[in-house]
Amino acid sequence: MVSKGATGVGMHLDFSEINLSHTVSVIEHDLEVGEEFFLNGLCILEKELSMTRKVEFFDTSLRDGEQTPGVNFSIKEKVAIAKQLEKWGISVIEAGFPAASPDSFAAVQEIAKVITKASVTGLARSVKSDIDACYEALKDAKHPQIHVFIATSPIHREFKLKKSKEEILEAIKEHVSYARSKFEIVEFSPEDATRTELDFLLQVVQTAVDAGASYINIPDTVGFTTPEEFGNIFKYLIDNVQTDREIIYSPHCHDDLGMAVANSLSAVKYGARRVEGTINGIGERAGNAALEEVAVALEIRKDYYQVETDIVLNETINTSELVSRFSGIPVPKNKAVVGGNAFSHESGIHQDGVLKNPLTYEIITPELVGVKSNSLPLGKLSGRHAFVEKLKELSLDFEESEINEFFTKFKVLADKKNEVTDADIRALIAGTTVENPEGFHFNDLQLTTNDDHTITADVQLVNGDGETVTCVAEGKGSVEAIFNAIDQFFNQSVQLLSYNIEAVTDGIDSQARVLVAVENTDTDTIFNSSGIDFDVLKASAIAYIHANTFIQKENAGEIGRRVSYHDLPASE
Repeated sequence: MVSKGATGVGMHLDFSEINLSHTVSVIEHDLEVGEEFFLNGLCILEKELSMTRKVEFFDTSLRDGEQTPGVNFSIKEKVAIAKQLEKWGISVIEAGFPAASPDSFAAVQEIAKVITKASVTGLARSVKSDIDACYEALKDAKHPQIHVFIATSPIHREFKLKKSKEEILEAIKEHVSYARSKFEIVEFSPEDATRTELDFLLQVVQTAVDAGASYINIPDTVGFTTPEEFGNIFKYLIDNVQTDREIIYSPHCHDDLGMAVANSLSAVKYGARRVEGTINGIGERAGNAALEEVAVALEIRKDYYQVETDIVLNETINTSELVSRFSGIPVPKNKAVVGGNAFSHESGIHQDGVLKNPLTYEIITPELVGVKSNSLPLGKLSGRHAFVEKLKELSLDFEESEINEFFTKFKVLADKKNEVTDADIRALIAGTTVENPEGFHFNDLQLTTNDDHTITADVQLVNGDGETVTCVAEGKGSVEAIFNAIDQFFNQSVQLLSYNIEAVTDGIDSQARVLVAVENTDTDTIFNSSGIDFDVLKASAIAYIHANTFIQKENAGEIGRRVSYHDLPASE
């Protein structure tokens, strides 16, 4: 026992009252309990830390996605997509490449004004004028960021940049530092990172971090890497980059070998805390990592990846459909997560299992991504109130001033269909009028079959003042005649590259979505566009007018050309 001396200062030990064998057993028990408690505590703490690791989503649909051949978003469309991305839970929206052209600058500027929760970033080459353009375009952003890049692989150094390793490192130091002087948050990307020597890549990243970058993006620019290889790159960089600041790493994967999503998920497993990609996987060549697939994978396999995101998964379908409409790129029926067949079961064994318990063959419920399987369709007797409630149920954005126009379109559609489905409503809201610079848009058409079996198309276009222009032309078939008439109106050098029809819903009374790709033969630029109508021929006219509007804008200098390293200022 421990006792104090008379003065309370000195102490002595009195062992006379101690049962040593009992004491030893108590101590051993306490140590065992303590050790078990300590180990359990560590496990719980480790689990808590891993489960709460947050992964940000960085969307580049408006920048990298727009590099898809044929995709040219208008500023209005870009703003609409940005708002939906914010609604979906995207952390960072790459609004564009401000230095590319005046319209790219204006688009970034307009998006910066309306986005309040998400960060807005712009892309910049390692060029001071590019960084300045980003700064000016993002002045009004509530949470501005900048994304600076330079190529680092041997093939890019030799053939594109014609720079040595030392020159690359110096350029990174100079331009990341310059970007950091204008932006609190700087992301740096070594373009073609996966084909860059690993030791040099470490030097590159260390230089960028030392210069002030807080986000390091590792692009698989040509879709070259594999999941295990890519994961090890992240582990190597995270383990070896020296800094006393928090650095967040992210993958940016392309799908040339069909592994963009798998590579992105591997990066997350190995420590990445931001994922970059596009909606529906749009992008140049085979496209980018499809963010909706990454988001759902992280949710369904939370047990494995042990991360959380801010993605609002039931907004996934709305987000996917919006980007599909504006890009003119249909979502394949068999695409994961958002494809039309994602929740269809043809096999009798599968159908039986799903009816007994959906989890037998469905790891993703339709409701998870925003497909309301029990949603009631509208009909021709449905009133204005029911229609508005349906818009709210589907989380579709609309202004009060637009309701009358939408409801009028709905009543016309309802007269032609027994049931108006959710997909019909989405298509109806999407079928916005496309105007050319003079304000003319499609109004109506009439077709006549001639004695020689050719078709005469009478196409009417009207502007906001009610002025009507009628164009008449012949063709061997209905579509050819319609397109010939529209060509008369626009009088441009146009070549039709592709023409596709898809049904918005199932059944003979489905609305039609027509997708066309045309080439401006004066510039070799390709444009995609779409049109939606109950009448497939009217949908064709709308799509072709839309495409010609793009060409008209390009010829008028309203659509800027792509920029590259060939356009670097001489002083830089």
